[in-house]
Amino acid sequence: MEIATQAPKAPLTSERKIRDDLEEKIPKPYLARALVAPDMEHPNGTPGHKNNGMSVLQQHASYFDQDKDGIVYPWETYRGMRDLGFNPFSSLFIAILINVGLSYLTLPGWLPNLKFPIYIDRIHKAKHGSDSATFDTEGRFMPVNFENIFSKYARTEPDKLTFGEMWRMTEANRNSYDFIGWLISKGEWTLLFRLAKDRNGFLSKEAVRGCFDGSLFEYVAKMNKGGDRKSR
Repeated sequence: MEIATQAPKAPLTSERKIRDDLEEKIPKPYLARALVAPDMEHPNGTPGHKNNGMSVLQQHASYFDQDKDGIVYPWETYRGMRDLGFNPFSSLFIAILINVGLSYLTLPGWLPNLKFPIYIDRIHKAKHGSDSATFDTEGRFMPVNFENIFSKYARTEPDKLTFGEMWRMTEANRNSYDFIGWLISKGEWTLLFRLAKDRNGFLSKEAVRGCFDGSLFEYVAKMNKGGDRKSR
């Protein structure tokens, strides 16, 4: 039986296409992955990337845990942003925004902590709405939703997004009345675009996947420490 993915009276289903060949490369692409972030080109996740038993969302956040104690403080976020090539002002602003915004959501108790720590083992509590749904509510990685980002919105180049295409994706992902989620989603994707766009102004699929599992951050920081630093 043929499965329809487009409805004649719902033109967006034709405009925003989804792939029907994922199972050729990714076994059970609809099944959330706890430890790896696979796509069609990397069905086993990032080669050489160690998950250390963490969920993919925890791996994403763990880059900023400079001393690997499971807690990210604002000064660690600042250091992580500096290592990614952001200037001191941007790094300070982003560190304050991230830790003040996420800390309380991840705390193990009810009382706030004025050091604004983010607990990585509870980072799933800080997941916001109006996102791509590539992370599920427990921090696992959903291959089918990741692939949908590019099949739906990459129009200029396959598996790459222009800034406009990225922006239209964030508009399409908005949930009703989720004003905070709208802002956070646009902020995150704009920051990623600023960090990882290539010389032609595209955000590649591989860069986005690397952001989800944190391997992109490790790669950029390593390149910057090797003398190829680009100020942002």
